[in-house]
Amino acid sequence: MAKKASRITLYRRIWCKIRYWQQLREVTDAELASYLQVGERTLHEYDKSAENVTLGRVDNLLYVTGMELDELMAL
Repeated sequence: MAKKASRITLYRRIWCKIRYWQQLREVTDAELASYLQVGERTLHEYDKSAENVTLGRVDNLLYVTGMELDELMAL
């Protein structure tokens, strides 16, 4: 049997796309936190474990920025 490869979860993939978008747009952590309606400390917790990123938080970001989910995922 082949060794089980580690996979990237959907939560982690979405969070990486958000962080990449942040770098492209030169958005500060404070601004990103306000878009997601969380504290800056929570952003750093998401960096460690993205499992707590909810669809509601992602939807807040998409609404405020006028972006669609497929645009975010295409980055």
